Amino acid sequence: MAPPAIVFTDWDGTVTLQDSNDYLTENIGFGRPKRLEINDDILDGKISFRDGFRQMLDSITTPFPECIDYLLKHIQLDPGFKEFYQWCAAEGIPVIVVSSGMKPIIYALLKNLVGEEAIKNIEIMSNDVAENPSAPGGWEIVYKDPESDFGHDKSKSIREYLVKNGYTDASKLPLMFYCGDGVSDLSAAKETNLLFAKHGKDLIKYCIREGIPYTEFNSFADIFAKTKAIVDAGGSNIKDYIEN
Repeated sequence: MAPPAIVFTDWDGTVTLQDSNDYLTENIGFGRPKRLEINDDILDGKISFRDGFRQMLDSITTPFPECIDYLLKHIQLDPGFKEFYQWCAAEGIPVIVVSSGMKPIIYALLKNLVGEEAIKNIEIMSNDVAENPSAPGGWEIVYKDPESDFGHDKSKSIREYLVKNGYTDASKLPLMFYCGDGVSDLSAAKETNLLFAKHGKDLIKYCIREGIPYTEFNSFADIFAKTKAIVDAGGSNIKDYIEN
């Protein structure tokens, strides 16, 4: 039996309060001013997200295990996510993390912030990491979709998930939601019924500029309230939540 809905979500800055990759870059990489300069170049289309992100990570000379330990001490969970996840689990609603980050970091933070059970129940579709003795820190990012300008084509991951789980009839798909905060979330948003875009972040600026429908959120408490209302109504009220 199909679930009443499927929730796809970005990780960094969406499920977590801080972006772990930005945090590493700013604190043990080349710093905030350079990161913001690259971020502006990405938003302006001067360089791809994939190439800009690699520049940021290449500035980190700390060994990868130490990076994880550092993040475990500093990254915090959105206070509403755990309750939202528990409701989804009780309702049989899958939660899938679709991230431009690196899988070992997401696993470590998910286990630390949400718990062991979440590791078993939340699928993670993301980039990975590999040893590289010639790299500054002895490691490098391995992009899931290196041919994509984003390094990880999130729309492709959503389609892969649907096919893998037998959702091949477009007319019989469950309600699908996507939660995000950055430009790498744009392609994924177009695959779902409703995009939750985080207040004050790049994704909303992009949606307004490109005329992409979205609904704003400040925390997962907002996502929880809206998702529950839509699921309880069988999706009949989804248009009430669309902005732009």
